[in-house]
Amino acid sequence: MKELLETIARSLVDYPDEVRINEVDGENGIILELKVAKDDMGKVIGKQGRIAKAIRTVVKAAAIKENVRVVVEIVQ
Repeated sequence: MKELLETIARSLVDYPDEVRINEVDGENGIILELKVAKDDMGKVIGKQGRIAKAIRTVVKAAAIKENVRVVVEIVQ
């Protein structure tokens, strides 16, 4: 899941080298914390959060195939 999220995020931003993903094991599954450059936050979130919602949907769909629960959080 981490690789999928990284690939999606790197393709969206202007500074792909600053994309960082921290994987945390939570009580209900895996939490993926996505960090990008300050200038790229808008590109990852999108208007009214539509891109962020799409990213979460794709990652969750891939996680379901592996019987894992994944939550994507975008942090500054």
